[in-house]
Amino acid sequence: MSFTSFSDFVAMGHHGLFVWSAYGICLAVLALNVALPILARRRYLQQEARRLRRENSK
Repeated sequence: MSFTSFSDFVAMGHHGLFVWSAYGICLAVLALNVALPILARRRYLQQEARRLRRENSK
């Protein structure tokens, strides 16, 4: 499929909204699959550090 201009490429034959929203959703899911485990690990390490400080202060 060839496009005559960049605006034709973005419009994707009047299907651009669906195509680009699908790409956006996929990108968001991939970003969440990377970010959520990193944030969960950070939260876990902070909780464990707090727990160790509490146990050592007793």
